[in-house]
Amino acid sequence: MPVRRVIAIVNQKGGVGKSTTAVNLGACLALAGTRTLIIDLDPQANSTSGLGVPRDRRTGSIYDLLLDGQSLSEYIIESGIPDLLLIPSTIGLAGAEVELAAAVGRETRLRHALATAEVPVILIDCPPSLGLLTINALTAASEALIPIQCEYYALEGLTQLLQSIELVRRHLNAQLEITGVLLTMYDPRTNLSDQVAAEVRKHFGDRVFKTVIPRSVRLAEAPSHGKPIASYDPGSRGAHAYQALAQEVIVRGRQPTTAS
Repeated sequence: MPVRRVIAIVNQKGGVGKSTTAVNLGACLALAGTRTLIIDLDPQANSTSGLGVPRDRRTGSIYDLLLDGQSLSEYIIESGIPDLLLIPSTIGLAGAEVELAAAVGRETRLRHALATAEVPVILIDCPPSLGLLTINALTAASEALIPIQCEYYALEGLTQLLQSIELVRRHLNAQLEITGVLLTMYDPRTNLSDQVAAEVRKHFGDRVFKTVIPRSVRLAEAPSHGKPIASYDPGSRGAHAYQALAQEVIVRGRQPTTAS
């Protein structure tokens, strides 16, 4: 089996496309032949519902895995897309940070749980915060992927995020690298999108993916049907963008990374 990659999709800002990217990148990687596991670590459970799994499902979830520490295989379910697996979330995860606060090894619960995972790529959909759940994701991950929306205040809070990544690298996970910055919600009709894209590329250089995710009605509709865009509308601009992103992610996985 190739070297396993664990990619945390992270940004403490909400609405930047973390869940959209987890679901659609995961689906495109799977459809390209890379067996992929999505871990929905967000109490909003958008990746879970975006793959057609009801939010109120009563079987095991990532909450149970973090708190009970049972075998990873107990919580993995099929997504309906060949080679795409899911560990779902539930609203109960909202209380996990409080419950984990006094737990032994609270920052490394997810890393230990993933130690037995035999999947080439694991994508972790992080919550919009820099709390204990996100720290668990960064501690378990080999890579961080940062979505940034092409809108006002796009870079707001990024300094804090980068500082958090550096702290995790220094104290908990020396292997963590930033694999890429992804521009999302790009609207070619506006000067603002071009300005934000230029500013992000100025800050991050080659770390920014060449692929840009467009603002798209079809992308926005797909979760309500419980499908990734590759299944809902494979000919759409959004589907083509995530297919291109999947290829970039595959290529970057073959290249040595450098610390930020």
